[in-house]
Amino acid sequence: MPVGGLVPQATDDAAELVVRNARIHTGDPDHPRAEALAVKNGVITVVGADKDVAAQVGAATKVVDALGRRMVPGLNDAHLHVIRGGLNYVLELRWDGVRTLRQGLAMLRDQAARTPKGQWVRVVGGWSAEQFAERRLPTVAELNAAAPDTPVFVLHLYQSAVLNRAAVKAAGFHRDTPDPRGGQIVRGRDGEPTGMLLAAPGALILYSTLAKAPVLEEADQRVSTRHFLRELNRFGLTSAIDAAGGFQNFPDNYSTVIELAKAGQLSLRIAYHLFPQTAGQEIADLTRWIDMVRPEDGDAWLRLNGAGENLTWAAADFENFNQPRPELGGYEGEFEKAVRLLMENGWGFRLHATYDETIRRDLAVFEKLAAEGLFPAGNRWLFDHAETVTPESLDRVAALGGAMSVQNRLSFQGEAFLRRYGPGRAADAPPIQEMLRRGLTVAAGTDATRVSTYNPWVALHWLVSGRSVGDLVLRPPANRVDRETALRMFTRAGAELTGEQDVKGVLRPGCYADLAVLSEDYFTVPEPEIAHIESLLTVTGGRIVYAAGEYEGLDEELPPVSPDWSPVAHFGGYQVPGPHLAGVRQAESLGEAVAESQQHREWRVRRGLFPDAAGTPFDPCFAL
Repeated sequence: MPVGGLVPQATDDAAELVVRNARIHTGDPDHPRAEALAVKNGVITVVGADKDVAAQVGAATKVVDALGRRMVPGLNDAHLHVIRGGLNYVLELRWDGVRTLRQGLAMLRDQAARTPKGQWVRVVGGWSAEQFAERRLPTVAELNAAAPDTPVFVLHLYQSAVLNRAAVKAAGFHRDTPDPRGGQIVRGRDGEPTGMLLAAPGALILYSTLAKAPVLEEADQRVSTRHFLRELNRFGLTSAIDAAGGFQNFPDNYSTVIELAKAGQLSLRIAYHLFPQTAGQEIADLTRWIDMVRPEDGDAWLRLNGAGENLTWAAADFENFNQPRPELGGYEGEFEKAVRLLMENGWGFRLHATYDETIRRDLAVFEKLAAEGLFPAGNRWLFDHAETVTPESLDRVAALGGAMSVQNRLSFQGEAFLRRYGPGRAADAPPIQEMLRRGLTVAAGTDATRVSTYNPWVALHWLVSGRSVGDLVLRPPANRVDRETALRMFTRAGAELTGEQDVKGVLRPGCYADLAVLSEDYFTVPEPEIAHIESLLTVTGGRIVYAAGEYEGLDEELPPVSPDWSPVAHFGGYQVPGPHLAGVRQAESLGEAVAESQQHREWRVRRGLFPDAAGTPFDPCFAL
């Protein structure tokens, strides 16, 4: 961008990129504010005033005027299933940010019409019934009407899935299909599957059903991953810690990001974990991987960070807050073997642990190993999620040298948690301030893409406001954090989990040139608008990886979305409501949802589901 008044001065040591006229929040407590920075070889060389970078401008320097906008360090999602998400992104119809079920069904109907025979329409996470004006899930009948012949799979968190008639057939469900362990196939009076699948409480039934859908060819997986990373860059993300997950096998499912890294085509830095996939084979898998790779193998763009988020399947307390807490069997024997193996070989790890009951059992194993000198031993380890962890358990985590990673799962499941555990427990889920008071590293993430949206600003809004996407207040002010702390949890704290705090998460000389120029000022925008912030300019390693608004066209060109019938090619990813849907259009949209709700009410009245036209509605099918 041509900038008046700047004359190229540098000759031998010119910067490759200069961003000026910004309101920079550096994240560096010694120098918290600046207005310009210079970049060379992917690293920040100067941070200061416009006059401080002027001498870095040469004839080939790209100079960008931030036009007085807020700049922050690039965001780092500390728990994102980015590798798995990228392999499937272009196949998914995203309801992230959609405000009415009416709109969601219209998108689904449109997509079904263009989806070729043999393919599925899949809505896979990132939304909750509570975000809709209608406050409900789609029905099987609605999916059948929208797509009579095309299989449709709609995943709702890790709680349930709704399938149309064609998807039930494509998945091979029938009268004699047994319920898998921890899951339920809902059946009608005739014994046939209705199209509803329930996690009761295990999500394996949801995972395994989705795994029956067609997958992309290798070339399309690379394109899909690049577009997913660009979508993450759209929100200012420049790094993520991949939490692995079910049906993500190493090394097969990692080959796409490895190839992109070799080609220099990653636009997001990824630190990944390895997750044993087969129950009963976990120790063998971990032993084999320890011989293959070492933590921190790789480079600044792609590196191994350790094992997890499961080490042994028996120790995983999958969360479905519509269901009682799962009662785990005896798992300590194999779990201890896994932890001992990792600690003795210098591997860090992360652990999925929703409930304090599980965390206490895990800590008992760690304390036993600590008596042998294995904790704390310099290996980075942490608990993920920890919605019901107690102060006593946090004391034990601190004593053992652990850290915490929290996600905004209750943005999407807060109402269910509140119904089951009450307002007192919801106020402390998770107890973020208790974690911070103990001096623990507390990083933040989303747990996207299936349980919540990948938009980090929704998570930042949750951290600051304590509200769900349905606008329910869950956490009181005493368990919220201020905006600066929340941003640090999404930048510097994530870098601490990967041992990169000296080069990442802060804008200062010698650090990676990872930054975002924001659409709105995060520090002054009204609190409800935090969730609607995007980046207008995202830079990773000095490369402009996303550009919008006045900067459109400055970013790197991507190949077109493939296949061409992809939902992403027609709808994009996250659907922005916020100010773009304000005023008249927002009123119209909500009015449409209310009208549809009235249609449903009249339908129920005609079928006797109301005692009379003015009676109190009762329909167990819609009791969420």
